[in-house]
Amino acid sequence: MPAESYVVSLLVKLAAMASIASILARSSRFKSILLEENRNLFQRIELALWLSIVFGASVAMRILGKTAYQGADLGLEGSLLAGILGGYVTGLLSGVLISLPAFAFGGYATMPLLAGIGVLGALLRDIAPNTEEIWRFTPLFDLNIVRFFKSRNPRATGFHLLFCASIFFAEFLREQLHAAFHAQVFSLSQDDPNGNAWISVGVYAATLFAVTIPLKIWNNTRNERKIEEQERLLSEARLAALTSQINPHFLFNTLNSVSSLIRTDPNQARLMVVRLSKVLRRLLRKHENFSTLRDELSFIDDYLSIEVVRFGDKLRFEKDVAPDTLDMLVPSMLLQPLVENSIKHGLSNKVEGGSIRIAAHRSGAKLHLIVEDDGVGIPEEKLNMLLDSGIGVTNVNERLKVLFGSEYRMWVESQPGRGTRVLIEAPELESGLAAVS
Repeated sequence: MPAESYVVSLLVKLAAMASIASILARSSRFKSILLEENRNLFQRIELALWLSIVFGASVAMRILGKTAYQGADLGLEGSLLAGILGGYVTGLLSGVLISLPAFAFGGYATMPLLAGIGVLGALLRDIAPNTEEIWRFTPLFDLNIVRFFKSRNPRATGFHLLFCASIFFAEFLREQLHAAFHAQVFSLSQDDPNGNAWISVGVYAATLFAVTIPLKIWNNTRNERKIEEQERLLSEARLAALTSQINPHFLFNTLNSVSSLIRTDPNQARLMVVRLSKVLRRLLRKHENFSTLRDELSFIDDYLSIEVVRFGDKLRFEKDVAPDTLDMLVPSMLLQPLVENSIKHGLSNKVEGGSIRIAAHRSGAKLHLIVEDDGVGIPEEKLNMLLDSGIGVTNVNERLKVLFGSEYRMWVESQPGRGTRVLIEAPELESGLAAVS
């Protein structure tokens, strides 16, 4: 095969992979299965069927097209993707099903090869520090090498290097099996009688990029879904705030306090009205998904200043915020549900009142937030289920999960009679997500 024909075949290979990934990304059913973090057996099998249909068709196109569409065969890449995205069941089943067209035309060694490649992908999934590292994979292995020595997280960069090496190993294994069982395993590079080194480099590079392209396309789909979910949860947070805090009872108490202050302290009454208007204006904003920690704390100041007037000296507020955290982006309305819980469940039932403390500091690229009170605390039986059943806390937890996946931590510490502490540890918000707001 002339060198020009190899170039065309490799371009066809990359174009076919981009087309397949884009077509699948348009299917709402495929997206819902792909984006599911914890799949049951039925979903793993369904994912395998989706991938097997399209990548099996690519194998069939190569066979039926004979020499015209050699680069369209994406069976190896599809099997590896199935394993790393779906695990052992998906990888093994996809490898078998994708190989069926080749098997039917005498490619008997193709089935064990692709099944093994599917299992290899599943092994990579098990080795990954977390599933997010799969989506962050880059084909620039030289950059991965630099990151490995410079990164503070060598396990993640080490996984990327291993991922890259596994793709090369899969292509090498295909070449060797093609050499041993020429008619039973398809390989582009072994069809070169002159053994041109640049053709081999091109084949390996095309395989590397063919695996990476769908990951990048589908990761964009994941990010879009994250933004949609973030907006939904933010809407729920605003609705909860409007219904549970800015309700007639809250307004009645606030306005009643204002009416009392008009005679005794007119300046304080005017200030309270201004702060109430700021609180209402902030809650009614519709298009602000992210804000700086400085703005969030300003909102909390306005909100708590109203509560302080209502509760008097029984409610105290403290802040211990490092200056270098003030301009860090956080999800809007992140702190307000936690502060509300402290007042509603921690301090309102405490005769002598108490204090709320908000602390923030930065450690590397991590933001650490603490919201604590010295209220009545939470019984142990309720504490264990708080992240799943508490409305405000659950909403905050789910929004952080949407944004950061497994890279954040949120936990609650409480002792009856001594207070409650909510702790959040999250990485810096990615600029790409923040820009969407």
